[in-house]
Amino acid sequence: MSERAPLLVLKGVSRHFGGLVALSNFSVALEQGEIAGLIGPNGAGKTTVFNVVTGVYAPTAGEIHLAGRRIDGLSPVAVNRAGIARTFQNIRLFGGMSVLDNVLVGFNQSAEHGLLGALVRSPRAVRESRMFDVAAMDLLDTFGLADQAAQVARNLPYGAQRRLEIARALATRPKMLLLDEPAAGMNPQEKAELMELIRFVRERFRVGVWIIEHDMKVIMSICQRITVLDHGEIIAEGTPAEVQADPRVIEAYLGEPV
Repeated sequence: MSERAPLLVLKGVSRHFGGLVALSNFSVALEQGEIAGLIGPNGAGKTTVFNVVTGVYAPTAGEIHLAGRRIDGLSPVAVNRAGIARTFQNIRLFGGMSVLDNVLVGFNQSAEHGLLGALVRSPRAVRESRMFDVAAMDLLDTFGLADQAAQVARNLPYGAQRRLEIARALATRPKMLLLDEPAAGMNPQEKAELMELIRFVRERFRVGVWIIEHDMKVIMSICQRITVLDHGEIIAEGTPAEVQADPRVIEAYLGEPV
């Protein structure tokens, strides 16, 4: 582990829904540039973790810090502006919009000209809009989507839609990228390409990456550290080799060594 302060820290985070404890005393510290995994059986609380981190739910207890700043209780928009971006298991692109416009939506999260400036086309708004256009095309080129910039997003092949969703998330200029089951629905070739893409994103954009994933080949191949949840509680944490060998993990989730 690095001697630098962790990038994302969750301390004793819990989330209750009435009498249901979805998450209990969850603590983790993720480092800048780390690829970390979050696994567990269905209903273990994985997506609840991401929802609490991204402001969809406020934690019932505990604290969340990003780059030294406390962010628990902030709105999803405020969390995104603080430096956390997310993708979802079910792709949530703006299907009727172009590929380029989907990425521009991400860049506009950081726009400084405001609604009035956009409406009156102030010089500042025009300059910023042109800058975003160039940056968006550069990002699409990086993800191999530049030649499809004018295409309607819903018409892209499945793997390309995944790439576009990640590109849009990166357009918000995050410090930490959360990927919720990015390999869902992919064939083996697409999964192999996804793993390379995640490694590339970490290196190229210098972000931390936190992944929820059920495909154990994906998670064990690319993650440096894995946290395992069961019934809302951490039952194991460590390297892929340590997690695979942990009897509690085998019993609760894996069933047998991967």
